[in-house]
Amino acid sequence: MKFANPSHRDTRQRNINSRHALQEGAWRIAQSQCVRKRGTAANMWLKPEEVLLKNALKLWLTEKTHKYFVLQRRRGYGEGGGGLTGLLVGTLDTVFDSTSKVAPYRILHQTPESQVYWSIACGASSEEINKHWEWLEHNVMAILSVFDSNEDITSFVQGKIRGLIAEESQSASIKEEDDPEKFREALLKFDKWFGLPEQEKLVTYYSCNYWSGRVPCQGWLYLSTNFLSFYSFFLGKEVKIVISWDEISKLEKTMSVILSESIHIHSHGEDYYFSMFIHFNETFLLMEQLADYAVKRLFDKEAFETDLSLNDPLQITKRGLENRARNEYFTALFRLPREESLDDILDCFLWIPFCHAHAFGKMFISDNYICFSSQDGSHCNVIIPLREVIGMDTPDSSGKHISFSTRCKITFRFTEIKDSDGLVKKLEGKLNCSTSAQNSLGNEEELCPKNPQEDSTFFGHDDPPPSFAGDQSSALHKESSKTVNTEALMRVFHPQDVENLDSKMLKEKMKVQSWNIHFVEYGHGVCMFRTKKTRDLVMRGIPEALRGELWLLFSGANNDMASHPGYYTELVERSMGTCSLATDEIERDLHRSLPEHPAFQSDTGISALRRVLTAYASRNPKIGYCQAMNILTSVLLLYAKEEEAFWLLVAVCERMLPDYFNRRIIGALVDQAVFEEFIRSYLPQLTEHMTDMTFFSSVSLSWFLTIFISVLPIESAVNVVDCFFYDGIKAILQLGLAVLDYNMDKLLLCKDDAEAVTILNKFFDNVTNKDSPLPPMAHHPPVGSDNEEPQTKVDITELIAESYEKYGDIQSMEVESMRRRNRLYVIQTLEDTTRQNVLRVVSQEVMFGPKELEDLFELFKKEHFLSCYWIPRSLALKHHDSSLPYLEQYQIDGKQYCTLFRHLSPWAHSANADLLALWSFRLLDENTDGLINFKEFSCVLDVMYNGSFTDKLKLLFKLHIPPAFTEDESATPAASKQSELFSEPLTPGDHIDGSNKGKVDIQAYLKQWHDELTRKEESIRNLPRINQSQFVQFSKTLYNLFHGDPNEEALYRSITTVTGLLLRMEEVGRMLNSSNPPSPSKQGAIQDGQSGDSIQENKALKKREDNAQETQTEVEWTFAFEQILASLLNEPVLVTFFEKHVDIRAKIEQAKSVQLRAKRQSNAID
Repeated sequence: MKFANPSHRDTRQRNINSRHALQEGAWRIAQSQCVRKRGTAANMWLKPEEVLLKNALKLWLTEKTHKYFVLQRRRGYGEGGGGLTGLLVGTLDTVFDSTSKVAPYRILHQTPESQVYWSIACGASSEEINKHWEWLEHNVMAILSVFDSNEDITSFVQGKIRGLIAEESQSASIKEEDDPEKFREALLKFDKWFGLPEQEKLVTYYSCNYWSGRVPCQGWLYLSTNFLSFYSFFLGKEVKIVISWDEISKLEKTMSVILSESIHIHSHGEDYYFSMFIHFNETFLLMEQLADYAVKRLFDKEAFETDLSLNDPLQITKRGLENRARNEYFTALFRLPREESLDDILDCFLWIPFCHAHAFGKMFISDNYICFSSQDGSHCNVIIPLREVIGMDTPDSSGKHISFSTRCKITFRFTEIKDSDGLVKKLEGKLNCSTSAQNSLGNEEELCPKNPQEDSTFFGHDDPPPSFAGDQSSALHKESSKTVNTEALMRVFHPQDVENLDSKMLKEKMKVQSWNIHFVEYGHGVCMFRTKKTRDLVMRGIPEALRGELWLLFSGANNDMASHPGYYTELVERSMGTCSLATDEIERDLHRSLPEHPAFQSDTGISALRRVLTAYASRNPKIGYCQAMNILTSVLLLYAKEEEAFWLLVAVCERMLPDYFNRRIIGALVDQAVFEEFIRSYLPQLTEHMTDMTFFSSVSLSWFLTIFISVLPIESAVNVVDCFFYDGIKAILQLGLAVLDYNMDKLLLCKDDAEAVTILNKFFDNVTNKDSPLPPMAHHPPVGSDNEEPQTKVDITELIAESYEKYGDIQSMEVESMRRRNRLYVIQTLEDTTRQNVLRVVSQEVMFGPKELEDLFELFKKEHFLSCYWIPRSLALKHHDSSLPYLEQYQIDGKQYCTLFRHLSPWAHSANADLLALWSFRLLDENTDGLINFKEFSCVLDVMYNGSFTDKLKLLFKLHIPPAFTEDESATPAASKQSELFSEPLTPGDHIDGSNKGKVDIQAYLKQWHDELTRKEESIRNLPRINQSQFVQFSKTLYNLFHGDPNEEALYRSITTVTGLLLRMEEVGRMLNSSNPPSPSKQGAIQDGQSGDSIQENKALKKREDNAQETQTEVEWTFAFEQILASLLNEPVLVTFFEKHVDIRAKIEQAKSVQLRAKRQSNAID
């Protein structure tokens, strides 16, 4: 027989056993895969994904079919064995650990007329998958016949499955987070494995793989407030990784052949890959938020201080970060104030009257708003401020329908709302609060215009001139500067004749009519339906008459203005007449703002611009005033009233272009990095030709800072601003790509950057707006263009339309994610620049090598941040300011200096090392602000390691005289001396006036420079003399330094000899002084005492005189530095000790390994 041989039977049995083992292992992997994709093992619905069935029949068997569904089993599982094919499939599923395989059962959705299949469920057993099939039979299959098209059927099925996944994931997430016992166990492991200070707060943890080369290490990833930590122990190999968030320069999702989904981290030149997360997107989002939190808190103090949720690092939680992410998404999507707090998100349907259909989407409920965003591709958004709601109704008894009536005469009907009864009760409370708030504020300006046609008198020539127009005398100038304009400047300086029938005016009237029709159909005001039709109208250019109103509406500035009535007027009254650095800069730039426009050639426009910019500087002193704000505000004032222009500026600076207008323009640099990514993606030919991407950064900076206003004619630029207020930064990125694409052929022929810049400048000069009713502004042609061929004119409307057609697939949420990712890179690049400049300056002052100096700076900077991690208002963090000179940006206090002194100083082995650290810190802290910079720190170390015998001795000498050493040092117990460094109070010099921060004091810098030159020329003869108590402490320090040296005994004998010699020299000096007669003043005092009535008084007076004479003798017992130096030079063993070379590299490496652990011990001592 074929298997008569026992060895053959054994082989067959082993194959069967291995097949069963492979099946069991594959089922387990399938279970974990379903958990990864869905978030809980109890329900294995999958997010619908397209499946290719070209070769699927070789791997899958169909077990059940339906018109719209298929249930399949993978070969090699279930009944039989599947033969060789089943064994091969099972082997592949077990060996290759990919996330795109191995569930032994699955359900696919299909439609008869489509070749596309969608995976919607998986299972590890026949029982599990059959439960899913039965659920589909009872809840889905029976109702699909009511749909008219296959597309509607697929949309319904996908929406239903996504809803199930979202509901199950939410409940599972809550259940996991509410397991305190499991979290405590993880916290104990986190503390044990990494030894971080107890103040470090663990936020959450995940099971995952870390890829070391091509080998995965299964372990646990711990996300805490300041660190990303990973631990693995597998087959006797321990892997431990600790990365601080502020050191990460790249954090991104990646995909590869081996890793279908992984998180890539780049820090200090090292790459780290983590994969196999159960909740991949959730993990990545939390990591993004923690990294963003760290860089804002430690590097970007201006952005950090405006975010109140980040103020205390010890209160950061996973749920808090998730809520913050939801709030940010909510406020960005609907352009709402940042302080608006999201309460709930509900799935529902909204009746769309102009389509006569329901749109599926999500209802967002906050304290002051009800918002809706469609999820079915209809691109419909609605914002309903509660202040606009005048009625709420539930039309039927089902309790799933809610209707809202608004002041704008629009009724919104929401249906299929889960738990609508609870929602109604919640909204009733919010509406009552909103009504009370409105009553307390009084009547506010109506945000819903009565009739669009009644409001179209913008071009009326019969309007009376404003009271502030025309010539004004100097006596009225001061008073007019505080008068808030109630009209847009364009209405004053460009009144148009409505009876004018030229072609441009006719087109303008047609635009107005188109918008009026749109308002009738979609609503007018803050509650209007915002749809694709709205965007199409915006792309064609908003009419001059409606531009200011719609800018307010689309930017969300109307909400800010409605909730802060009278705020701008108060700011103007408070800020006008004040003098500061910001107001000086504003005055300098006032006449540079659209100087070609007549509005800013008169006092009317200049005064309005001054008031708006000064009021904003008063509102936001962290920003104050930055260049480009004047150009943007000028355009806003042309089309909006003065107060409206102020709130538009607030919306741009604080929400739409965050961190653009600060000292380092980080926001603009981040968006430039995003722009470069899009260039690589959409215009690869250009990136291949221009390998240096810094060109795009330099040329596009003004595009982002001024929203193209500075490079385009004003009549064209306002169309760009229209799109910006509707779509945000997405519109600017699209237009930038369209500009480069339009000039692609010319740019590919450029030989250098200058030629490319010239081409782009000529292009912008020839962008026109053929539909603009405004007269063209004065425009200067580019230099050298007289003899060149005329350029082709480009219409701005066509350019914008092309940008949306080619690059309209760019999503706002994608841009926000790219912003977060590139923010890390930009900040780290700026930090690298700071480091390079600091090292360049300090390298001229010390003898350390480049690598040693760089390592010292990293240790110094790390110690600076270690104090900031766990102390919300640490002194070092309080004084960290990126606008300061490079050397002053990072400073450490006495406690941090003591830690570094213990790690790095060659004198750290001394028994009085802590006192040496205290005295040397006092010596370095010349301005007594409790902080020293890296230059001061490295210079003192340089003396200890690379100084000559005289330099080292001079340093030790200075450490034992004031200001380093005080007279009461010797009377202080040793324990209290050691603790003094940690509790030493700051001097009054620490209290810096914040109002003067940012101002450059030239005199102070000149004085500092002069002092540095003086110190370099300091002679040893200029040093003060050392008295007896100071000399005793100096001798003790020398004894302590010699302890442990191979020549310890010889050093002790030598220092004893030197000390004895100095004392004998001083004895001789005292004997010579004592032979001199007492001074006349002393004799007079004695004689006066003898003439008294009592002998006892004479004795007491004599005793006091003797004590005074003895004290005077002690004070006079002093040594000059030259005496000590000359005495020590006579002892070769002492000279050899101080001139012995000590290598700092070993100390640096040791400090790197123990710095974090030492911080934990230091905190424990405290």
